[in-house]
Amino acid sequence: MASTFPQGFGYVGAALVSTAWLIIGQSFTVSAARKNAKIDYPQMYASTAQQKESKEALIFNCAQRAHQNTLENLPIVWISTIVSGLQYPVLSASACALWVVSRIFYTRGYITGDPKKRVGPVYMVGTFSLLGSFLAASYVSGTWVYQNITA
Repeated sequence: MASTFPQGFGYVGAALVSTAWLIIGQSFTVSAARKNAKIDYPQMYASTAQQKESKEALIFNCAQRAHQNTLENLPIVWISTIVSGLQYPVLSASACALWVVSRIFYTRGYITGDPKKRVGPVYMVGTFSLLGSFLAASYVSGTWVYQNITA
């Protein structure tokens, strides 16, 4: 059984690779914040007392949370991007790329030490792009199921 990918599916691959670069960048940000806050491994977050003592501890917690939240969302991003990309590769890759850019802004806002700055207009664009990708993936997979049931 031969498989073919639609023209433009390479963009989907490039968009997915950009998510790996995002995670690598966030990892470096967390590592630098950990070092500045003097939080030793294996402690995952600075304690409340450490946060009260130093702004660096709060920034570390914010960087760690931004990274963790991104990791929590990645399975949805990857699945939605791949499935929707099988029928709509340019739309899918664009939605994933917008999500990645929004996550950069999300992280930059979060690591100010004011968690409210993590959400802004660019973040919302990324959220809606992910929703669009998820809806497109749902449509594509629903279409496949319907075609196989009625065949």
